[in-house]
Amino acid sequence: MRFDCTLFQYIGELCRYLLKAAPDEFEKVHRLRLACGNGLRGDIWEAFQARFAIPQILEFYAATEGNFSLYNVEGRPGAIGRVPPMLVHRFPAGIVKLDAELAAPLRNDDGLCIACARGEVGEAVGRIGTADQGGGRFEGYTDAAATEKKILRDVLAKGDAWFRTGDLMRQDPQGYFYFVDRIGDTFRWKGENIATSEVTEAILECPGVADAAAFGVSVPGHDGRAGMAAIVAGADFDVAAFGGHLAQRLPAYAHPLVLRICTALPSTETFKQKKQRLIDDGFDPADVTDPLYLRDPRSGAYRLLDREVHARLIDGSLRF
Repeated sequence: MRFDCTLFQYIGELCRYLLKAAPDEFEKVHRLRLACGNGLRGDIWEAFQARFAIPQILEFYAATEGNFSLYNVEGRPGAIGRVPPMLVHRFPAGIVKLDAELAAPLRNDDGLCIACARGEVGEAVGRIGTADQGGGRFEGYTDAAATEKKILRDVLAKGDAWFRTGDLMRQDPQGYFYFVDRIGDTFRWKGENIATSEVTEAILECPGVADAAAFGVSVPGHDGRAGMAAIVAGADFDVAAFGGHLAQRLPAYAHPLVLRICTALPSTETFKQKKQRLIDDGFDPADVTDPLYLRDPRSGAYRLLDREVHARLIDGSLRF
């Protein structure tokens, strides 16, 4: 209002933090016509737009070194955009099936990648253009090895080359792309692929949860990585009811095995969560001073994780 702005640019989880702020009598007194940025998730899109009376939201997807971008000019909640059918030949982008454990594409008997069906989650790729076909340029890096790691070859045809985004996405029947997770953030547990973003969204819908981060951690004697969540809880948070709320939103295998109650979550200057710090902290009560809880596999309830229970986890006498 003071500067008479007409455009607001957001990044990361900024919109979620604004939505959780206390109401202000001036929050709708503005001349904004557009909010533009990336990182506005579908679970808060409409609530954010309504609360702050923003006429239009333009979510986009792009990377500095990437060779394609997407724009959600229609304002479909949660989507990061689409390539109009008449431009697919000029700006080809696709999603290919991925082996989550190896972070490598799955291939058919001909050695080509397997395209995802609508609704399936895979890695988003953009064709690197040549003189006789559409696609964007990929300049690469000063390090030749790093450049080669970002190029996926023999994708749809022998000899073609596509840029690897490192992002998991899915497409709806209308062709809209939806960001799911970074490849490194997805983990495998009990034979299932688990996207941390989907777990985080489900946790944030639970009463009393102000902020949350989900990630995978290693558990001795178990294959893959188990889910763990760090949350910032309000006064109305009830850990006894937490498991029941999650059961309405997630399959049992996706429920966090370990729960950590924090006063705040570490983040960067652009509000991106520093998950690696939380992963490094682990869930040993001897090292972590925050309250820790362990999910009971039978009841789904979360019980206090003390040193005795942790010792049983480490020696293998307590298994899941």
